[in-house]
Amino acid sequence: MYRDRKDSTKGKKEEKSRYIPKRRPCPFCRDKIEIIDYKDSAKLTQFISTRGKIEPRRRSGSCAKHQRALAIAIKRARHLALLPFAPEHIYKMGGLPGPVQPVTPPAASK
Repeated sequence: MYRDRKDSTKGKKEEKSRYIPKRRPCPFCRDKIEIIDYKDSAKLTQFISTRGKIEPRRRSGSCAKHQRALAIAIKRARHLALLPFAPEHIYKMGGLPGPVQPVTPPAASK
């Protein structure tokens, strides 16, 4: 009637091989960018969500040093109206600002 506990598999989970993803390098470290420029709105928009929030490190892939500098650069750009603060501004503009595109005037009707 006595069962040896070592042989019992009841209640034991099967051991699975754990997948450990390889961490991707920081985009700023990879390109050897020392200073993140707040005037480069095209680069900064990559790190802002559609809701207007600054993306976290685990999503942006940046290291802690560059994530802090990135947050400061985005806040400076927002203060100078280079980037939107609120999602309503993003929706009214039709997306996040990117490279400046020339505006063509509408054709005159005769």
